Amino acid sequence: MDTLHRPELVQALEAVLNEFRPDIVHIQHLMGLPASVGDLLHDRRTPFVITLHDYWFPCANGQLLTNYDNTVCQGPYYWINCGRCAVARAGLGDHAILGATLAPLLAYRSRLLQRVLARAECVIAPTNFVRDMYVRLGMPADRMVVVPHGIQVPPHVGPLASSRQPPASRLEGQPLHIVYVGSLAWQKGVHVLVEAVNRLPHGAVRLSIYGDLDKFPDYVAQLQTMATHPGIHFGGRIGREDFWRLLLEDADVAVLPTLWYEASPLTIQEMFAACVPIVASRIGALPEKIRHGVDGLLFPPGDPAALRDMLTHLLNEPQLLHSLRTNIQPTRLMEEHVRDIGKLYSEVTTKMASR
Repeated sequence: MDTLHRPELVQALEAVLNEFRPDIVHIQHLMGLPASVGDLLHDRRTPFVITLHDYWFPCANGQLLTNYDNTVCQGPYYWINCGRCAVARAGLGDHAILGATLAPLLAYRSRLLQRVLARAECVIAPTNFVRDMYVRLGMPADRMVVVPHGIQVPPHVGPLASSRQPPASRLEGQPLHIVYVGSLAWQKGVHVLVEAVNRLPHGAVRLSIYGDLDKFPDYVAQLQTMATHPGIHFGGRIGREDFWRLLLEDADVAVLPTLWYEASPLTIQEMFAACVPIVASRIGALPEKIRHGVDGLLFPPGDPAALRDMLTHLLNEPQLLHSLRTNIQPTRLMEEHVRDIGKLYSEVTTKMASR
């Protein structure tokens, strides 16, 4: 288990701390590291902060999504459901009894990681949703602070995005160009998008799907088999320059059909930086970042009929895209994020020095 004590890693970490003697340590993730790193830093009086990029502290899967029936999880239930997930993840199917035998081990994991969180000077959540979820699962609210992510945007993107007019393709009666960029994994809900587009008239839309075709080959094969609409294209991985070119020159609308509690997908900020409206699942932090009817549209997760209806709405009202686009606000940049993190470091170290 990744959270058990690993003396060799503790010694290596201690050697690094002895050499560099940092004023503060920022833990981005503990996966693969010993939970005792929190004790090590605490004993050395080295303050540390933690950023929550997912739900790995309360959930060994990191996504609060079960392995045994692919449903959103509300957190540990005496860790019996966690044991069921571990058994299913090992390829042994859904065995509740066998899962129950693993519950004490998963409970031990939870206690170790709760201790790490409790010893952090500050725990950073990227969204209010992540903060609230951790508080609901037992994290003290007074130790948490929300610091939204920032992104790096090439200098040419802003001016080009702000000057975009209503999509020429729509005004000329060409197909609505829908794009999906991200992981081709089940929890991302790409199959929901494919099913929705299959139900749209041929010639009315085209869908470009970009993502690694090799990471989850069985799921990709399933997507390719079910994609019966002639306008669906699988483009594989896309480079950064081509990504921005796609958004600025050819994308009418992006779709995020996710099925899990997304923490803070940077894709939203990237799409908005290029002034591309988003149709997304109403789940996790997405409603916090996308304003329904203002700069995007939200639909019930896992509902291809609802997604089809929203895309049909965009087809029938071409000016709606322009309205959504003009309401997109400037995205938060990396410089702003770094400024806020630096301010937080200063507050933590000042507080530590006064003890």
